[in-house]
Amino acid sequence: MTEITVAALQLAFSADMDANIANVSRLVREAASRGAQVILPPELFEGEYFCRVEDEGLFANARTTAEHPAVLAMQSLASELKVTIPTSFFEADGPHHYNSLAMIGPDGKVQGVYRKSHIPDGPGYEEKFYFRPGNTGFKVWDGPAESMGAKLGVGICWDQWYPETARAMMLMGAEVLFYPTAIGSEPHDTSLDTARLWRRAMVGHAVSNVVPVVAANRIGVEHDQTFYGTSFICDERGDILAELGREEEGVITATIDIDRVKRHRAAFGFFRDRRPELYGRLTADV
Repeated sequence: MTEITVAALQLAFSADMDANIANVSRLVREAASRGAQVILPPELFEGEYFCRVEDEGLFANARTTAEHPAVLAMQSLASELKVTIPTSFFEADGPHHYNSLAMIGPDGKVQGVYRKSHIPDGPGYEEKFYFRPGNTGFKVWDGPAESMGAKLGVGICWDQWYPETARAMMLMGAEVLFYPTAIGSEPHDTSLDTARLWRRAMVGHAVSNVVPVVAANRIGVEHDQTFYGTSFICDERGDILAELGREEEGVITATIDIDRVKRHRAAFGFFRDRRPELYGRLTADV
């Protein structure tokens, strides 16, 4: 039996980057003490979710992967605790800016960077002003050695709504999917609560790909936005293994039997019965 223990963190953030990194570090330590090997913080935990407004002054907060304080802090922590930390950050690359994730392994090294593919644009979530669409393509990484290198796939927030993202990572060999997130109230429609839709979309990916899913969201009120938490871990059947509430700070963990998941995936036959020759319409931009 090959097992992997995963964790998701949920907490509120402020404009104080040092305090945010310290709070995430505290919860990473808690998750590691509970046996977690892969620990997922929320999206852009370096600060408040700044994409609610268009402010050119905020571009100054972007850093290269090698210089970003959040990445550097998680590298140090990963090396000390011997854990893997998918780390979301605001990346600068020459004249370009990305919503990116550095996959930091248990040796503290950055195994690679994924740049968010799907960039939303709407009231309160005006990311197209800040972020160029990712140019890395989807990625998967080898997980901890103790899990026999179980492959990890990571999408960032808006990516989590797209079945194509999940399926692409599965075809690349992913065995657990991770989604760091920043999502909450909708300024254009105060009656719209997407929390249940958000979860259903990812649980759908779990079921249709027979794969466990880990989702980490933020909580708290930032200016006119309320982030609704509800972070969760589900298994390959879509059953919830661990979850947090709308206002609850904390850590959730679950241990996944990768060998069992593989058996279930093979038995369902979803990948056996695929008909790629019929799917050309999916890649036609018309």
